Amino acid sequence: MHTHMSRAPRIATLLFAAAAALAAPAGCGSLPKDLGGLGRGGAAGLDDGTIADGLREALRIGTERATGKTSAVDGFLGNRLIRIVMPDELDKMASALRKIGMSRQVDELEVSMNRAAEKASAEAVAVFWEAVQGLTIDDARRVLQGGKHSATNLLKSRTTEPLTSRFKPIVTRKMDEVGLSRLWNDLAGTYNSLPLGQKPAVRLEDYVTDKALSGVFTMLAKEEERIRADPMARTTELLQRVFR
Repeated sequence: MHTHMSRAPRIATLLFAAAAALAAPAGCGSLPKDLGGLGRGGAAGLDDGTIADGLREALRIGTERATGKTSAVDGFLGNRLIRIVMPDELDKMASALRKIGMSRQVDELEVSMNRAAEKASAEAVAVFWEAVQGLTIDDARRVLQGGKHSATNLLKSRTTEPLTSRFKPIVTRKMDEVGLSRLWNDLAGTYNSLPLGQKPAVRLEDYVTDKALSGVFTMLAKEEERIRADPMARTTELLQRVFR
């Protein structure tokens, strides 16, 4: 994993630089700022297949880094950007349970949702890689032209459906592993026994699945931002070959 971490900015910056060169009109005398001599011998020596491979490699490593962060202990729970909070539909139930001395159990429910998401998000890498393998040189052009999150948005459009399909049974299994399903059933049962209590119409596995996917894409977008803005990645041997 350390090797992937160190290579990611280099390879990813190559992707965006190469895509920029391809997007420039043929014969154009000026290049975008910070692309220097890219069109004068660096990227000119790279064929379309190599650049497409660079796109796939950059996104493969980027998603590994993003899911590596989300799947770590406290990857969701300790990250204010993606921490999973109690769904609004459970506010009434949570409030009623706290009034009868079950605050600890309610807090544990929220923690367990995050733990299930952390464990499940590690499974995203395989699905991402399946999508990444199908990306093309045209995708590289769209990445450049689409804005600072265009690579993330491209991958999101290609993977949301298969990720959701694969994640749901994984999330359900992880909910069992971390004790979330048992805790949820116990709390719902207690709430149902209260006067006027009725179990909320919430499918917790659907909620956690949705939030887990959202968190992974949020972190991937942050990785893309960093990749685009990291000038230190342009001092590597690989980028020296591109920019010479």
